[in-house]
Amino acid sequence: MTIGVLGGTGAQGRGLAIRWAQAGLQVVIGSRSAERAQQAAKEIVEVAGGDVTGQDNAGCAAAADIVIAALPWEGHAETLQALAPQLAGKIVVDCVNPLGFDKKGPFALPVPEGSAAQQAEQLLPDSRVTAAFHHVSAVTLADLSVSHVDLDVLVLGDDREATDVVRALADTIPGVRGVYGGRLRNAHQVEAFTANLIAINRRYKAHAGLRITDV
Repeated sequence: MTIGVLGGTGAQGRGLAIRWAQAGLQVVIGSRSAERAQQAAKEIVEVAGGDVTGQDNAGCAAAADIVIAALPWEGHAETLQALAPQLAGKIVVDCVNPLGFDKKGPFALPVPEGSAAQQAEQLLPDSRVTAAFHHVSAVTLADLSVSHVDLDVLVLGDDREATDVVRALADTIPGVRGVYGGRLRNAHQVEAFTANLIAINRRYKAHAGLRITDV
C-alpha cells in the first residue's frame, strides 16, 4: 500500500510521513514543486529510513493508494479540485484544520460546506473521503526519540470500509489508536477542537493530544 501525502513538505504532512516510513510503508510526498517534494523525501529517508519518494501533487495523487490531504487551508479547495481526476476511486484522508489566529489566539474559521472534510467531499465526488489526524502534534511525530505517541486519532466518514482502513493506518504509528468518530458531517467540531488543543499546548508548554476512555 502506497501512502501519498499532499502537503508533505509542511510540518504535519512531514511528521506523518516520517512515522509511516519508519513503519515500513511506501510513502510519496506531494508538493506544488516536485523538487521540493524530492528534497523533503530525501530528508525523511535520512531520518526514518524506508521507501519515500517525492513528486508534484498530481504525481503523488496518481501514484498513491491512500492520499492524505495535509494542505494549508488557503489552498485546500483549489488543490483538491485540480486533483479530482487523480483522486477518483481512492480513499482521501482530510486532516486540514480551518483556523485563524489573532491577538487572542487560535479560533475556528467558518466553512460554507460545514467543514474542510465536507468541502473535500463536495469537490471529490468520486473519492472516498474521510477525516482524521487533526490532533496529532507535528513536533511529536517528527521526534523519533518519542517511541510511543500517546494519543487516539478520531476517524470520521460515511464509508465504513474506508474508515476501517484509515483506523488501521493510524494504528501503524506506535502508541496511536484509530477510533471511529462518527459521520463526516460531524467533522466540523473535530477540526475546530484543534484551536482548543493549541491553546492548551501554549498554556502548558506541551504537545497534548486526545485519549478516548472506555473503548
